[in-house]
Amino acid sequence: MRAFFTFVGLGAVLALALLLAVVAGDYGPWYFAWLVGTTMIILIAAAGAVLLDTQTGSGRGGAEF
Repeated sequence: MRAFFTFVGLGAVLALALLLAVVAGDYGPWYFAWLVGTTMIILIAAAGAVLLDTQTGSGRGGAEF
């Protein structure tokens, strides 16, 4: 039964991707780059915050608040 739900979920993702591709038209690559770039900026900022928190918590330097 789990395989069926996985199949249905992936089918829904495929349908959504096709719908977005049709709606975006020629601007698709720009929207894709914008989404990927925004996601990467958020992930890099979160990783930097985790590293700063780890350094501050272990007493190895970092900003003292």
